[in-house]
Amino acid sequence: MVAKKGNRGGVGGEDAEEELTRVPLQAILLADSFATLFRPITLERPKVLLPLVNAPMIDYTLAWLESAGVEEVFVFCCAHSKQVIDYLENSKWFGQPSFSVTTIESYNATSAGDALRLIYERHVIRGDFILVTGDTVSNMSLTQALKEHKERRRKDSNAVMTMVIKQSKPSPITHQSRLGTEELFMAIDPNTKQLLYYEDKADTLKGTVSLDKALLIDNSSISLHNDKQDCYIDICCPEVLSLFTDNFDYQHLRRHFVKGLLVDDIMGYKIFTHEIHSSYAARIDNYRSYDAVSKDIIQRWTYPLVPDVQFFGNCVTKLERQGTYRASDIGLSRSAKIGPFTVIGSGTTIGNYTEVANSVIGEGCIIGSNVSIDGCYIWDKVTIEDGCKLKHAIVCDGVVMKSGAILEAGVVLSFKVIIGQQFAVPAYSKVSLFQQPVTQDSDEELEYADNSSGNIEIASIPNTPEKLEEDLTTELSDSQIQAASEVGNGGAGFIWSVSEGGHEEGWRHSVAPIPADRLVEIIKNATDELEISNEDGNILPPSGELEPGSVNDSDEDVRDDFAHFEKEVEATFLRAVHENIKEDHVVLEVNSLRLSYNLTSSDCAGALFYAMMKLALDTPHGSPGELVKTVASVIAKWKKLLKYYLPSLDEEIEVILKFEEMCLESTKEYSSLFVQVLHLLYDKDILQEDAILNWAAEKEEADESDKLFLKQAEKFIQWLNEASEEE
Repeated sequence: MVAKKGNRGGVGGEDAEEELTRVPLQAILLADSFATLFRPITLERPKVLLPLVNAPMIDYTLAWLESAGVEEVFVFCCAHSKQVIDYLENSKWFGQPSFSVTTIESYNATSAGDALRLIYERHVIRGDFILVTGDTVSNMSLTQALKEHKERRRKDSNAVMTMVIKQSKPSPITHQSRLGTEELFMAIDPNTKQLLYYEDKADTLKGTVSLDKALLIDNSSISLHNDKQDCYIDICCPEVLSLFTDNFDYQHLRRHFVKGLLVDDIMGYKIFTHEIHSSYAARIDNYRSYDAVSKDIIQRWTYPLVPDVQFFGNCVTKLERQGTYRASDIGLSRSAKIGPFTVIGSGTTIGNYTEVANSVIGEGCIIGSNVSIDGCYIWDKVTIEDGCKLKHAIVCDGVVMKSGAILEAGVVLSFKVIIGQQFAVPAYSKVSLFQQPVTQDSDEELEYADNSSGNIEIASIPNTPEKLEEDLTTELSDSQIQAASEVGNGGAGFIWSVSEGGHEEGWRHSVAPIPADRLVEIIKNATDELEISNEDGNILPPSGELEPGSVNDSDEDVRDDFAHFEKEVEATFLRAVHENIKEDHVVLEVNSLRLSYNLTSSDCAGALFYAMMKLALDTPHGSPGELVKTVASVIAKWKKLLKYYLPSLDEEIEVILKFEEMCLESTKEYSSLFVQVLHLLYDKDILQEDAILNWAAEKEEADESDKLFLKQAEKFIQWLNEASEEE
């Protein structure tokens, strides 16, 4: 287990070693988000039990903790605590010999601070512990982070916490906007990795950062970052719990506790960071990050926490081509089309000529004929009648959509809502059998701590939310008739009015892609910020050290940056393919990435070319001839996009050099097809004759070992030369 592996690498006296061996690695899992961003769904079910690619969120967190060597987990339950406790007691997590799960229940905690104070009073934590929320998905190993944390603690007892962070380049699309979170600014000592400053954009004015002069005086070197993602995975010493008990104004883990410790000069407590690179870690904060993390799971970034691996006893799901997963017992019409990156749960039936793509469908759903589902999350036992259209929506358990109903982008239908025939639910609407709360909670962090119904009413169902579990078989009352009128003929549900944040919050935290006009605005603002020059006219980097005279431009860093850039361009391109994003919008995204990484047009061309060739390679094919045909169709469809980044012969030559590199390294299957693809790019007017001839002339001067593909292309080059002479 991780705790024991860490012991071998430690230094110190025998007593310290003995203590480390004796104390099992513990974790505190907060099963309450203390937030309202998942309403109205979380009025009826706790966030940690919401399905994430057909498995409750908390299962991902527990599966990771178990795999990382944690031996004891204390699950703090507040909102809908009975549901969480019942689920865990009936799950595989209870009763395991080497992994104990204990629940701690509270009815009146309104913040993470309250939860940690209550846990402190129980005296259950006996050593360093992992602090995590039950909406966290990760596959990282804790070994190195624990080792670093323990070694720091031996040297400095004030090192009370290690925060896990992840590199995330500041593209406005693939970073903050992708997860729907605020932009985060951190100052870190590059030598010790100590956290010196922490601020999210919500608390800053137009993205500016004000650093205390004392911070600059006391620290010889500071790295200021807006390219890090907070994974909300913390390694804490037991003193952290007592600090919350000593400071009752500490409520929020970051805004109060972390920032409080950073400005406290008296006690001298320190927080350090541990950055992960190849591992995955993300927290599901809102509907947008729910969508992003779901896609990451389906695309296997979270391996082994993926649908076809039995990591918590989910039903047998088979991985098929193009990232499609199907349970073994689904009923699928022959004329139905299942598109890429789709998961279909057990017992679900899909009717004639229905099309499903980029979606997750739960268990026991009945989907009729001529239905269109794109980019949606359909939970369990949902009925969708003939002719319905759904795009980028969340549909909870037991919902019924009557024939011809339409869900516009960003819609959320809560449990057992009924949408009437032909009714179109407007974009970003939230529909629930609960009426919208009349008054807002006094504390913005409070999700729904009280397990009673409070100010919330549900049509014709008095008493508690648990009554929702009963079938709605009684006759309609006046309030239900009112609810029905809101969602069409034969429907049942209230459409909630737009929140104070308005449509701005609607699209920012939605599962729907960012609207085109907003996308242009975001990228323009980000581009303007990146192009702000200093007095010397140099573009300021998005993240860098504030140490005088320091330069951080090693070849290794440049290679790492370019590798990150290529991955982000590929992810942007694949999203454009699967979500039918227009070329103009892809250009905007790639341009913002180019500015973020301070790269050239030829770098963009090379990265896009790689993404296109990789797409063709990943598309099922038999013979080499079929692969070339697939390349031809991909290039033909995206020719305009690629040509945008080929303004001169120099960029075209760079594409040929990139293709050579691919044939030798990342996509070797193309090595025998080099000439055919080169000829294809010439025929499709991607590469001009002069670019190919200039490349050949340059290669003539190269070493023999570097002429492999030039020799393959000799006849083609000869043909081009002869054609040129004839002209």
